[in-house]
Amino acid sequence: MENIGQFLKMVDESDNIVFFGGAGVSTESGIPDFRSVDGLYNQKYDYPPETILSHSFYVKKTEEFYRFYRDKMLCLDAQPNTTHRKLAELESAGKVRAVITQNIDGLHQAAGSKRVLELHGSVHRNYCLTCGKEFDARYILDSTDKVPLCDHCCPPSTDTDKDVWSGGRRAGLIKPDVVLYEEGLDSRTMQDAVYYISHADVLIIGGTSLAVYPAAGLIDYYRGDKLVLINKSTTPMDARADLLIQSGLGDVFSQILVR
Repeated sequence: MENIGQFLKMVDESDNIVFFGGAGVSTESGIPDFRSVDGLYNQKYDYPPETILSHSFYVKKTEEFYRFYRDKMLCLDAQPNTTHRKLAELESAGKVRAVITQNIDGLHQAAGSKRVLELHGSVHRNYCLTCGKEFDARYILDSTDKVPLCDHCCPPSTDTDKDVWSGGRRAGLIKPDVVLYEEGLDSRTMQDAVYYISHADVLIIGGTSLAVYPAAGLIDYYRGDKLVLINKSTTPMDARADLLIQSGLGDVFSQILVR
């Protein structure tokens, strides 16, 4: 396939590659995306997933939020796939400068990538809204309470009916360090993403519908002429790509030979 050959040549000749990826990067690891036929948005729940994963829903219906979150967002047994591993190898070889991801699964780091900018946070970081204590994803998954609470602010007690409230919310409530709908992206992470994209020689965008803003708007900061867009389905940005490959990421990245 001619486009694959062009892509491999770009990768081989560049030492300033930036990768910007979305949910399609991790589907080959068994993590569902959002907008495909089998994605989360096409499954049936009492509330639409985009409603459940909103800040106001987390505040008002915390128990329901965590039921969905544990069931659908904590894929802790998932392993890095070919794309994750190849990107880590390319970074180690001095070719990839940064991985910018919309995913919250931590698989890029698990594969060995060091410079990963997580636009939407990570399920692996969770913190108490009262004292700031940090908790890993396993604590959230294994919590026996319907709503996970801080073991410092809410130590085990025989008085199970006693709830302590502070500032209008239950003391010790834990929040995942993920960007929910109605919340803004971290400004420092966005600034770093703009820097790497604007200075990239090759920008590879893969596995994203480019439909979620402000993350999708990052493409506007690319100044080069080697914009590669790899996605199974069409996106609103296809016409802007210098090289368009409509294929699965694993099929494409498996052909990269890291020297």
